[in-house]
Amino acid sequence: MAKLEVNLELILKYNVPGPRYTSYPTAPHFSDQIAWPAIAEAIAENNRDDRELSLYFHLPFCRSLCWFCGCTTVITQKQEQSARYLSYLEKELDLITPLLNPQRRVGQLHFGGGTPTFLLPEEIRALGRMIHQRFVLADPVEAGVEIDPRGVTRDHLLALREVGFNRISMGIQDHDPVVQKAVHRLQPRELNQRVTGWIRETGFHSLNIDLIYGLPFQTPQSFDHTLEEVLDLQPDRFAIFNYAHVPWMKRSQKVFKVLPTPEVKLGLLKLSIEKLTDRGYVYIGMDHFAREEDELAQAQRSKTLQRNFQGYSTHGGADIYAFGMSSISQTDSAYWQNQKELPQYYAALDAGRPAQAKGYLLSADDKIRRQTIMRLMCDLSLDYERMSRLLGIDFAVYFGAEIASLDDLEADGLLKRSDAGLQVTELGRLLIRNIAMRFDAYLPREADRRFSRTI
Repeated sequence: MAKLEVNLELILKYNVPGPRYTSYPTAPHFSDQIAWPAIAEAIAENNRDDRELSLYFHLPFCRSLCWFCGCTTVITQKQEQSARYLSYLEKELDLITPLLNPQRRVGQLHFGGGTPTFLLPEEIRALGRMIHQRFVLADPVEAGVEIDPRGVTRDHLLALREVGFNRISMGIQDHDPVVQKAVHRLQPRELNQRVTGWIRETGFHSLNIDLIYGLPFQTPQSFDHTLEEVLDLQPDRFAIFNYAHVPWMKRSQKVFKVLPTPEVKLGLLKLSIEKLTDRGYVYIGMDHFAREEDELAQAQRSKTLQRNFQGYSTHGGADIYAFGMSSISQTDSAYWQNQKELPQYYAALDAGRPAQAKGYLLSADDKIRRQTIMRLMCDLSLDYERMSRLLGIDFAVYFGAEIASLDDLEADGLLKRSDAGLQVTELGRLLIRNIAMRFDAYLPREADRRFSRTI
């Protein structure tokens, strides 16, 4: 892929709060008024066919708090917490799996957190047995796990391979010691090199590396150094996340008194995109980059790429059944989220009840807009005739007002329209959230949005 040039002035203009659209409607619209019987009915409807499943397990424990973190975590040094948590995951599995069609194979498996490798290697193997006893994994299965190199051992990686994992996502965030100290995450380059070597030795097929731009004390010079050192590890994919400063949600972020200015932050993004595309990575969109031969890049070219709570995915049509504290499940007609605190999660399961705390049942319009936003963010285009067939509507008529509202985005070079559809430009890839927002029926006024900024 040719090097992608970035126009900072235009990006600054569109750098406003907005959703990431890992779901539509977004999680703030989930309601505690949606009770389990309604969700159970949606599950029953969803399991009348045997299409593939995606399983997600939220493993929330971390030994220390990274002050930038926006995830739902439990900070503890008590190793015994993981064994107790596994016993409750098994209770939840025993409640939910009888509701699922046993003919459905698992095409996608993901462990997220927290830090999944907080679990001891034998606990990873035990969780693997719980899964394999209840589900049949497809061959091949896409099985990805997030790891923190600071606590992982070679035996952790061997255990994950035995369970069936073939993809690793490794958090690095930044190599600069000054930045690492400021965000409470000390992680030497030598450690990352050693763990990367173990990942390759133990036979994982794919390595993704996470970085974050917008952290305290980052400069274009320091982040360029980080990028060069991480490129030496030759990952298959990069996720370079915009630091989401949401101190009203995450108190730990209040410790950051000085952050990079918007101009510096955008410079870090510009640097990242131009350097990675110059080195042969395809800019998938949002935060994701992949080698040209990678499945993500291939799926985007063939217009089969999908987007869900794990980000971009190659598995279309796979419903997500999620387990563990705070996890979110997704089917064609419903979302439901588990209790976000351990005591409430445990109490529900002790009472023999599913741990669901909130839910959402999609309307016909929700489903149409969900597909539209997903296809826009994955394909970087909308073919009106194809979308009409997919959705059973006259797309150009149904979304006439939304399409007409794109005049300013087209004038600024974010997209091109014709009678047949619209195409996102290279610049528009950076601002795909802003384009998707035009198709969101629930988007609050800018002053009322409680989201991170789009860049």
